[in-house]
Amino acid sequence: MNVTALDWGIIAAFFIISLLIGLFTAKTAGSSAKEFFLSGRNMPWWLLGVSMVATTFSADTPNLVTDIVRKNGVAGNWAWWAFLLTGMLTVFVYAKLWRRSEVTTDLEFYELRYSGKGAAFLRAFRAIYLGVFFNVVIMATVSLAAIKIGGVMLGLSPVQTLLIASIVTVVYSSLGGLKGVLLTDFFQFFIAMIGSFGAAYYVLDLPEIGSLSGLLSHDIVSTKLDFVPDFSDPNVYIPIFILPIAIQWWATWYPGAEPGGGGYIAQRMLSAKDEKNAIGATLFFNVAHYALRPWPWIIVALSSLVIFPNISDLQAAFPNIPVDKLGDDLAYPAMLSFLPTGLIGIVLASLIAAVMSTLSTHLNWGSSYVVNDFYLRFIKPEATDKQLVAVGRISTVVLMVLSALLALALSSALDAFQILLQIGAGTGLIFILRWFWWRINAYTEISAMAISFVVAIFFEVINPKIGLIDIAADQSYLKLIYSVSITTIGWLLVTFMTQPEKDEVLLSFYRKVRPASLGWKKVLERYPSEKEEKGTLGKEIGLMITGTFMVYSALFSTGFFIYGEISAGLIAAIIALIGGILIVKSWKSLK
Repeated sequence: MNVTALDWGIIAAFFIISLLIGLFTAKTAGSSAKEFFLSGRNMPWWLLGVSMVATTFSADTPNLVTDIVRKNGVAGNWAWWAFLLTGMLTVFVYAKLWRRSEVTTDLEFYELRYSGKGAAFLRAFRAIYLGVFFNVVIMATVSLAAIKIGGVMLGLSPVQTLLIASIVTVVYSSLGGLKGVLLTDFFQFFIAMIGSFGAAYYVLDLPEIGSLSGLLSHDIVSTKLDFVPDFSDPNVYIPIFILPIAIQWWATWYPGAEPGGGGYIAQRMLSAKDEKNAIGATLFFNVAHYALRPWPWIIVALSSLVIFPNISDLQAAFPNIPVDKLGDDLAYPAMLSFLPTGLIGIVLASLIAAVMSTLSTHLNWGSSYVVNDFYLRFIKPEATDKQLVAVGRISTVVLMVLSALLALALSSALDAFQILLQIGAGTGLIFILRWFWWRINAYTEISAMAISFVVAIFFEVINPKIGLIDIAADQSYLKLIYSVSITTIGWLLVTFMTQPEKDEVLLSFYRKVRPASLGWKKVLERYPSEKEEKGTLGKEIGLMITGTFMVYSALFSTGFFIYGEISAGLIAAIIALIGGILIVKSWKSLK
């Protein structure tokens, strides 16, 4: 690939600006742990919202979408489009509750909602389990995408790519803390969007593609365009559409799409200046993430089917790529190799931005768990702010090294996505209910976490070897159904077999967070003088549904216009507009 001095200049400018932002925010970030991890709880909605979008726009995302589209068509994207439901639930129900909790991390929530050794164990274990193990897996998938992009577009070895991508990210993340991450995300978001739209526009002009109409009429592509799958084959529509919409969005835990909010999304909400800014940030994120970004990736993915219809074509075009890194997700960076001088630099900078924005967020988020929920809570409670920031910076480096090592062993972003969904299967409902149902306790969460992990290991590792449960290759979705069912039954049994939390703990949480009292009446009946929070849960659920229809309508309106179906596009756009008006009119009444 011909990368000229102009392209390298654009990339160098991008690196320099990112480093300068880290240096600019270093002094403020280093003043205290709360500044380093929450930016003083004074961030506006627009900066937080853009940061959420930039973080989820990782370099592996267009690769993942390309993998999905090449295998299952446009309709295959319901595997992640369905998470809009939990996103909108977070916007209108949970964003304000998280902000009211005033915790530093979402893991600190455990000792606000629960008590005793169970709560302490949950906080300590998940600090390592999520902050290190899960976090390293996510960063490794992002690093894997960087490896494939570096190999295809620059001819770099995996080790060379990881060294270049990680060093700059670690420097500005460890120096600037969350504020540095937020400001860098804001800058990187626009670079990433320009790159993805520019790439899609140019790809359509390639001689092999000809035009948008030429692409859509191509024999291979025309069968991949439907928004929903073929409902004549249950082995197609159940895993692609029914399962994500009916079960996956509320039952599984996945970073960035946690039922009830959590992870780095919760971190952003906790750093907002108030509840309205927390709500506004998550709303902007969900609109941009699901309605604004997918189509440039989808267009490139569809185009790749024309030029590289099979993996063997990719292998022939890029023989330097290791065999274990070959897959359909490689088609996205392969298509970018056709870009002209100048645009190559912008697109490479945008992909580097996508890698760095995601890695920097996960580094800061993961180190916040290590510092606040493990080191400060259990190792050195008397630690000074200076010591906490130092530990945060050290853990940032360690997390990056671990994720880079794991990335060298991975082969597919889609495989990692499926494994993470499997591990979290059945736990999501707890994260939704624990705010509104007094009966859930620490052992509910401990049992769910343990059961879901054991079941995932069984289906992913043990069962393929012993064949105890026969699951056909085209019915692999049954693993998720079994996992959700077994885990949910398990934690419900544990909940009713163990003692509920003490009344003083439950009342303290209820008074601080002020959730709707519907699921707390059993406790409140014992304290007649206690104020019952009526809340607006019914209205919030209504707004969640409205917001979901609004975003899906905006997403499909764009798709209809791209397909040349103007009438359908206008109808979908009108539905999206009506949904937006209803939300704006209801905004002031949100409490």
